[in-house]
Amino acid sequence: MSGKNILIVDDEAPIREMIVVALEMAGYECLEAENTQQAHALIIDRQPDLILLDWMLPGTSGIELARRLKRDELTAGIPIVMLTAKDEEDNKIQGLDVGADDYITKPFSPRELVARLKAVLRRAGPADSEAPIEVGGLLLDPISHRVTIDGRPAEMGPTEYRLLQFFMTHQERAYTRGQLLDQVWGGNVYVEERTVDVHIRRLRKALGEVYENLVQTVRGTGYRFSTKN
Repeated sequence: MSGKNILIVDDEAPIREMIVVALEMAGYECLEAENTQQAHALIIDRQPDLILLDWMLPGTSGIELARRLKRDELTAGIPIVMLTAKDEEDNKIQGLDVGADDYITKPFSPRELVARLKAVLRRAGPADSEAPIEVGGLLLDPISHRVTIDGRPAEMGPTEYRLLQFFMTHQERAYTRGQLLDQVWGGNVYVEERTVDVHIRRLRKALGEVYENLVQTVRGTGYRFSTKN
């Protein structure tokens, strides 16, 4: 079983159901959205491995959502397969121009769909998210969920751990409190932006005097993780 999460964005429930059946039989887990608003909340909250995106959606079109996702560094790496009844050449080019990874024209067979998705996921490559991340003597191990500082365990809560993991995998870039809330707490969680400050303080305390300066305050923006002063 692959255990990969596929987000299906289509306003027609029968099509979503047919796709879910095909993908679950192939060992994938499925998330569903019927419009771009639902889709965006799920993307922020659940970070799917691939998005199967219908071109024609009510309100904001699938192509607009694809363009928005590919512009944002936080979601740009998620593969997108466009799903559409349009088979004109210029539409395919437009879809690929905004950064879609593949294009499937309705009607399609479930077998073809699964084969195409597998190929896109293979090209996207294994996200090396299970490899330990090390900065100096600070080591975060995603498999054991442990953080060690110069070989000694660092005590921190689950939110501080997630904050640190996000920072260590997105170094040298400033993030606003809103972006950190989306990435660490999730898009559907309503938390005051000042909550970020509280957890940043806790994280710095857990990192101790030697490493607390890695989490830097960026005036007027938010925070960044940097080995540079």
